[in-house]
Amino acid sequence: MSILFSQTIDTSFITKFEYGAMLYENPRGIGCVKCHGRGDKPVVIARYKQKDKKSKKVIEKSIIAPAINNVSFSLFIDKMTADKTESKVMPTYFLTDEELKSLYYYIKNLNKK
Repeated sequence: MSILFSQTIDTSFITKFEYGAMLYENPRGIGCVKCHGRGDKPVVIARYKQKDKKSKKVIEKSIIAPAINNVSFSLFIDKMTADKTESKVMPTYFLTDEELKSLYYYIKNLNKK
């Protein structure tokens, strides 16, 4: 007896979406969700005050995690694999290519479920 499956049915043990969800929650350290929430809007991570060197006035500043659900795949890969010495906010995760693809798939489909 032969069983035929549709090309649209994911028959794997864990779907790409489920795997991406696991990575989003805990990719190897601090989960994306901690800073990006559902990924559909900017999230204030921290607020702080800093003294302006020129004016000597105290200025309120914020560290903001951007919305990530509408970024292109190339920008996503650039940010996820960038040298983190510039930002010092975004963690380095050392994800494989397949993990990055699953994570991106999840982010793009997160708010559609």
